[in-house]
Amino acid sequence: MRGRERGAKEQGEKEDMITDEQAERASDFIRFNADRAAAAKANRIYLEEFRKSKKAILIQQADKGTVQEKESFAYAHLDYIAILEGLKAAVEEEERLRWMMVAAQTKIEVWRTENANSRRG
Repeated sequence: MRGRERGAKEQGEKEDMITDEQAERASDFIRFNADRAAAAKANRIYLEEFRKSKKAILIQQADKGTVQEKESFAYAHLDYIAILEGLKAAVEEEERLRWMMVAAQTKIEVWRTENANSRRG
């Protein structure tokens, strides 16, 4: 919507520029959330790997049967499904933080461009 608002301004009217304070807040966001983003990614990777281990453990716990039957037991087990739910939440958090970081980086890049352009002309 903001792009439409900017595009809808009358000719000759100045567009809203990103302030130094907004750029600083974006930079702070990146700095203060880097650990959270790293932890979210580590959690996602851990759960992806643990899922494989849990599957192997559950296959070993399965009653005698074919490989397909043991694998079906593992995939249907509540412990395995709980790991999938955890993985879903981990991916969601990682992606949420990643896109917030991208938005903050974009805001900083726009601020840099606006400042460079204002120095030129």
